[in-house]
Amino acid sequence: MNNTIPPPIVTLICGLGIYFSRSLFPTYNHTSIVIISSLFLSLGTMTLIAAMLSFKKQKTTVNPLQPERASSLVISGVFKYSRNPMYLGLSLILLSVAIQFNFVGGTLIVFMFIAFIAKFQIIPEEIAMEKLFGEEFVRYKKKTRKWI
Repeated sequence: MNNTIPPPIVTLICGLGIYFSRSLFPTYNHTSIVIISSLFLSLGTMTLIAAMLSFKKQKTTVNPLQPERASSLVISGVFKYSRNPMYLGLSLILLSVAIQFNFVGGTLIVFMFIAFIAKFQIIPEEIAMEKLFGEEFVRYKKKTRKWI
């Protein structure tokens, strides 16, 4: 793996970046911001929980730093719709933070998070999954989107 920083730590760093850079960008105050932010937070949290439950159900590792330890390829549940629902969930949570505290700067940080995760987490994970599961993973990759 190219990445030695766990994705939840990367998410935390990005979330703090969104919050603490808010004074550098224009602010938007609207009554619906809290509602929209809460919806993204809920959706992101539910996506994460659904993905973790799918991993637990199949008794395989959730550790993103050691994908080579996966004992089975999870393609059911939320994984029918996204190959990376955990990263999608983390991205939605960050988007929630951006909407709530720093829409302009936060959106930039969310895009940087997505680019970072794609390069340093998803690509190495998919290489490991293809080595482990071969044609089964290739078929899954062809029929299931990377994000949504």
